[in-house]
Amino acid sequence: MELEVLVSKKGTKVVTATNLHLALQLPNHQYATNIKKWINEVYEFKDGIRKPLRLKDFSKRVNKDNPIIDDYYISVELAKLITLNSKSKVKQKYAKYLFSLEDKVENAELLSTEQIKAVIELTKAMSLRSCQEKSQDQHLKLYEQRNGGSAANWWKHRSQILGYSADALRNRLKKLGKKSKGLSQHDMLMQTDEHEAIRTGMIDLFMAMGKSDRFAKNLGDLAKLFAKEFEIKVYDDKASNNLFAPKVKPELIGALKSFRKEGALSMWS
Repeated sequence: MELEVLVSKKGTKVVTATNLHLALQLPNHQYATNIKKWINEVYEFKDGIRKPLRLKDFSKRVNKDNPIIDDYYISVELAKLITLNSKSKVKQKYAKYLFSLEDKVENAELLSTEQIKAVIELTKAMSLRSCQEKSQDQHLKLYEQRNGGSAANWWKHRSQILGYSADALRNRLKKLGKKSKGLSQHDMLMQTDEHEAIRTGMIDLFMAMGKSDRFAKNLGDLAKLFAKEFEIKVYDDKASNNLFAPKVKPELIGALKSFRKEGALSMWS
């Protein structure tokens, strides 16, 4: 039995619960029990340890062939986690397949022209410290929502995604002969690599939008590349007016600060 991958109108790749159950060669009489367990189990998703979320990781599917049987559309990531946690004798085969498929989906290799333009606009917006801080706040907010309202391990979680920690930044400054005492993480970034602050803001933004860490990092890396290419500097717009700050659409700044998925942000809603 082959595992059939379907593509939604938005381009999202999914599998059906009935097809996944058959492909894994699990007993038919265990279907109802397994499906209930699949959508209520706790898994280690890329964005944290949690239960599957309806309309994000799965959604109800009308089974026209057999309306009595409950069926669902399941995301590639959830299907992979289900497969790995199953007792199927062929789970290795399908886990590898789903992993390779997920890698292609999440890598953000194919961006449309409009999405590339949106990344450039967002890169300019992330040159403003207020937009960076707001994205970080929204990232933290989503993290707390997905972890029962707790912010425990937040900084560790975030540093693992970003690829650096406050201690790592202190060590960089020490090697440069600079002092780090009394400096915030953002201040330390500004003294080591200001374009990294733009990358960080972009990663926080897309993590806050519920994207995977891999997707967020890919767009963060792209933003940093654009920032270097266009020689975009970071400005503390909360401190004073900057005559040389890049021109950013006011409506985009407003959307970022109020976290409305409009304009450039609507490209990934």
